[in-house]
Formats: sequence, C-alpha cells, structure tokens
Amino acid sequence: MHPWLIYGANGYTGALIAREAVRRGHRPILAGRNAAEVEALARELGCEARVFDLDNVDLHNVGLVLHCAGPFVRTSAPMVEACLRAGAHYLDITGEIPVFESIFERHAEAFARGVTLLPGAGFDVVPTDCLAAMLAESLPGATELVLAFYSKGSALSRGTTRTMIESIHEGGAVRRDGRIERVPFAHDVRTIPFHCGERTAMTIPWGDVATAFYTTGIPNIRVYIAASPRAIARAKRLRWLLPLLSPKPIRRLAQKLAAPRGGPDEQKRAHGRVYLWGEVSNGTDARSMTMTTPEGYAFTVVSAVNAAERVLAGVRPGAFTPAALLGPEFVSTIPGVLFT
Repeated sequence: MHPWLIYGANGYTGALIAREAVRRGHRPILAGRNAAEVEALARELGCEARVFDLDNVDLHNVGLVLHCAGPFVRTSAPMVEACLRAGAHYLDITGEIPVFESIFERHAEAFARGVTLLPGAGFDVVPTDCLAAMLAESLPGATELVLAFYSKGSALSRGTTRTMIESIHEGGAVRRDGRIERVPFAHDVRTIPFHCGERTAMTIPWGDVATAFYTTGIPNIRVYIAASPRAIARAKRLRWLLPLLSPKPIRRLAQKLAAPRGGPDEQKRAHGRVYLWGEVSNGTDARSMTMTTPEGYAFTVVSAVNAAERVLAGVRPGAFTPAALLGPEFVSTIPGVLFT
C-alpha cells in the first residue's frame, strides 16, 4: 500500500491531524509550502517531509492525500487534478459550497480512474451530513431540510478565518427546488430548540446547502448558526460592506489583518461542545433530531483520520459526501458524539 500524505500539515488543523495520525501508528508524509515548518514537524513526529506548492504537486508514490490547506476554493482544484492524474484518493476538510459543487462534478472521471474524492471529512460537514441522512431515512419523500448548530467554548483558527473572508462577499446561500440560490447574509432568523435550550439563529452559507442535496435528494435546504440577537442585528447592518470585499487585493488584505495566529487551545478543544438540530418535513409531517459533538476542531482531527483509514481500507471510487460514502453511522465513530 502506498503511503498517504497530509498537505498543509504545518497549519493549525493539519498539525493536529498529523499528531493524531502518528499517535495511532501511521507515518504519513507531511507536506506543505513552508519548508522550515513542515520539516520541523516531520522531524518531531518521525515522518517524511515533502515541500511543494500547488503549481508543482509531488504525489510520487502517494496513495491518498488529506488536503488541509485552505482557503479550499483556491487550493482544492489543483490538488484534485493532481490526485486524479496520480491515481491517489483525495480527502479534505472544506466547508465551502463551490468546492463541493466542483468536486461532485468530477464523479464520473474519478470513478473511471478508480479514485475516491471525499470533500468535507471534518466538522464541515460530517455531523450535519450524517444528521441529514438519518432525518431523510426517518421521513421518506421529505421536501425540506433545516439544519442548525450552536458552538460553545471554541475559537477560530487562522485558516478558518481566511477561508470565511475568501467567500463572505458572496453573502448567504440556500437551496430552493434543487438549485442553490444566493441570498443576503443572515437572510432568515428563527429560534432553534437545541438540546441545551432554545437559541436564536441565522442562516449561513454552510456546506450542507450543497452536500445535503447529494446525500438526501431533498430539494429545499437551509442551515442556521446560533448567535445572539445583537450579533445577528450587527450582521444585517454590515451587509452593505460585504461587496467591498469582492476585489481580490481587498480580500487578501482583510485576511492578513483579521486572521489570528492560532485556534482554540487544548483546554478549549477538550471542553468545547457543539449542539446540532435538524428537521425534515414534507408539508404535512415533520421529524426532528438533535446531536451533540466534541468541539469542532477536536471533531475534525478524529473524523479526518477515521475517514482516511476507511478510504485506505477500500471504498467505492467516485465523488461522495461523507454520509453517502461512509454511511450515516460514520459520525458515531467519533468519541463524544451523542444523540439527544
């Protein structure tokens, strides 16, 4: 079996994933653009280092790539292309709608080449995708899916912040009658009955607007994030500023100024929780379900390595959502996930 490679291993999430993989006995190739950081981490963990940028991808003798270098809307396409050429399976931890859509378009090509493409193998979008699949199974013929989550006790990494800024000028997104539609940011506000209590939440362009359609076939999909009424009001007031981030130089400057150096520390990763709620309906009947998971980055670390192990063990070729490839029960392989 060819070894596997973590690209972006020197980033916040990539390094956590690399450490988890080594803890389990794997020795992945650690790769990225920053030679000093990649080589230092590889020496520490006893792994091979490989330094390259996405204009010259080196997948010699690589069987699988776990891509952790965002913003994925800029980085995924060249890595997917390289994986298809090399016959290497591709996984990433994206939550970006355009990335999902572009990868799913390559299903036939991936199938023909015997390659598995699995975007969204982290917190974006494993728990919500599996929740959507379970809900769809509970009400066949459902026409509407609503998902929501509330993150308690976490913080954003530099990579996540940069990824959010990369696409924030596009506003929000929902799926109506099978088609993704752009809507204003915080387009809709409602109260969500999470297991930990009711919370006000606003719509966001979360990856499930893309993925849940492929997983469930449900044509109308919205995703909400819990936020304080004050934060929601502020988001609505600032809508007019978002188009100002359209020019690439402005986005690059905003990313440089806004992105923090690190993400949540070990204590926050250990004690943070995410509460999820979902509902499907068909116009006359509805089914709902709640789920609680570990903190988002802690979840991603375990989920991504679990997914890599499953793909390395042998799965179908093609482009898939997590629940479609690994089954709705895959979320239960992450310790600390509770259905409430």
